Amino acid sequence: MTPQQASIAAEKICLMAPVIPVLVIDDASIAALLAKALVAGGLPALEVTLRTPAALDAIREMASVPGGMVGAGTLLTTKDVEDAKAAGATFGVSPGATDRLLDACEANDLPLLPGAATASEVMRLLERGYTVQKFFPAEANGGAPALKAIGAPIPQVKFCPTGGVSLQNASVYLGLSNTLCVGGSWVAPKDKAVAGDWAGITALAAQAAKLT
Repeated sequence: MTPQQASIAAEKICLMAPVIPVLVIDDASIAALLAKALVAGGLPALEVTLRTPAALDAIREMASVPGGMVGAGTLLTTKDVEDAKAAGATFGVSPGATDRLLDACEANDLPLLPGAATASEVMRLLERGYTVQKFFPAEANGGAPALKAIGAPIPQVKFCPTGGVSLQNASVYLGLSNTLCVGGSWVAPKDKAVAGDWAGITALAAQAAKLT
């Protein structure tokens, strides 16, 4: 997969809904139910972060949910990419980007949202062919004003800002011409997932799906 092909695939994923849920899952046994609740609310693209021992099993469970598209977040190494792909991930997300990580995603045909925080990082990824990127950590790097400023001289790149994005500020990001969607964890709060409040999570997803 070329960077251009990866960017086309990433853009399609980002345009599925205004929000990509960022999920930290400790118990893979609830993964499918969580995915069904989010998909039912109108959020089909799901990012499971590789931050817990249960993450890969959670991806396997979510990969079988109709209407959903599960991706792996926090990709850091070649092994992360290979494990995520084997588990059924259909896209990847990384907090930053290294040549080794980009090589691995391209070799494994895994579309990647590579992370960038500065104009130089954005330009370097653009030079390689990545026109769809993750702006991370969004709020810590100046929020929507910073992303808007980056977009002025580099309009070719579109973003999924993540990190500190919430229901309160998501619409500000979504109002930018260089934002395709946002990533956020508020649509699947841990307390609701642990309690099995799937209706509550579906309601939060439905609210997020209507954001513009």
